[in-house]
Amino acid sequence: MTTEHLSRQLASFAAKLKISDIPNDVINRAEDLLVDWFGSAVAGKGARPVETITQFAQNMGGFDSAHPGPSEILISRNSSSPFLAAMANAAASHVAEQDDVHNGSVFHPATVVFPPALACAQAIGASGEDLLVAAVAGYEVGIRVGEFLGRSHYKVFHTTGTAGTLAAAAAVGHLLKLNPEQMLHAFGSAGTQSAGLWEFLRDAADSKQLHTAHAAATGLMSAYIAQAGFTGAEHILEGKQGLAAGMTSDADPSKLIDRLGSRWALAETSFKYHASCRHTHPAADALLQVMLANKLKPSDIAKVETLVHQGAIDVLGPVTDPATVHQSKFSMGTVLALVAHYQFAGLQEFDQHFHDEAICLFRDRVTMTLDPEVDAAYPQRWIGKVKVYLNNGQILEGRVDEPKGDPGNTLSRAEITDKALRLAAFSGGASPAEMAKAIDLLWNIRKQTKIGPLLPHN
Repeated sequence: MTTEHLSRQLASFAAKLKISDIPNDVINRAEDLLVDWFGSAVAGKGARPVETITQFAQNMGGFDSAHPGPSEILISRNSSSPFLAAMANAAASHVAEQDDVHNGSVFHPATVVFPPALACAQAIGASGEDLLVAAVAGYEVGIRVGEFLGRSHYKVFHTTGTAGTLAAAAAVGHLLKLNPEQMLHAFGSAGTQSAGLWEFLRDAADSKQLHTAHAAATGLMSAYIAQAGFTGAEHILEGKQGLAAGMTSDADPSKLIDRLGSRWALAETSFKYHASCRHTHPAADALLQVMLANKLKPSDIAKVETLVHQGAIDVLGPVTDPATVHQSKFSMGTVLALVAHYQFAGLQEFDQHFHDEAICLFRDRVTMTLDPEVDAAYPQRWIGKVKVYLNNGQILEGRVDEPKGDPGNTLSRAEITDKALRLAAFSGGASPAEMAKAIDLLWNIRKQTKIGPLLPHN
């Protein structure tokens, strides 16, 4: 029986992980998540918050076409340092709200794992296999930290910004071949920089992209400086003045090492189908189920009551009259209105229609009610339940136990590819031919002995 404390056990796992330890289906799933992330990253092109962070990264880097950096910035086709490339690509991959999510931790792993891992891999000449194993380490650490911090943490803190620093540090630390002691110090440095508050939702502020940019970059920095001998708090997670002490009231330390090496949390991760906050997806799918089964038109519906968990109310409740496309993705009423009218809430639907009169009228007829069953199941399961009140007085009920994209209702590789192509086409971030070449490379990443650029550079 080990005498190592919990943070040390988790760090040791991340440092020692080998591809032979990981089931092949988990590696396959990591490839799926990599391709899915790449589509979201390219989709960030043109988004003002992302372009602002990207311009900052390029200005700070001191690299140009004559003196290129080792790591690519996807949306600008330029290169920079690993730190700044991780920052820019992490911001880019979170703005379309199409990146993956792990239900139990309420955490978006890809956007804080793949950007720093790719940036580091390109800088040090790592192989595709190295990248995948590092990604698994990042997912396993980040998800467990998110589960450890619990539901009370998520009421105030954006878990992707907080747990994300540890996930990034684990992925990069693995690529840098940190030993367990160095990895523990990387965790300490990453954890002391964990940040991200939900207050931005009330103002339609740009902070969500800053959360992922900061988590990816500071996690990467924490791993690099640990390699150089910099020390961090050894009990940053469970210590008396650590993350749990400052950020949660219901921490569960056992979650940090839950079946390490036998339970692969990465495989539990869900893909996003609709381009909105994941808290809206279960109800959106349940409403669509009712409308298709009963051949309803939006004009048939007097109001929709969504039966939700408390987390949905906490995050979506402040958004009543969204002022921007991004804020509208956190409006339950807007998402359900788009689904009712177009059977899908994608990037184009939000961009072109989120403030249409018909959408706003439907939006204002959608309510959220705390449901004991849904709340008790959350966050392990995200059940969708709706009551649809028709103009003729009839009340119809819908229920979805696994929203589209969950592991039991997942996307095929063809659907993941189509999604990535659709995201790139919407943003203009890459041509169909460029995307096809990059996606083919990513589906065959295990064959790559040295990871180079994914897209042609300027």
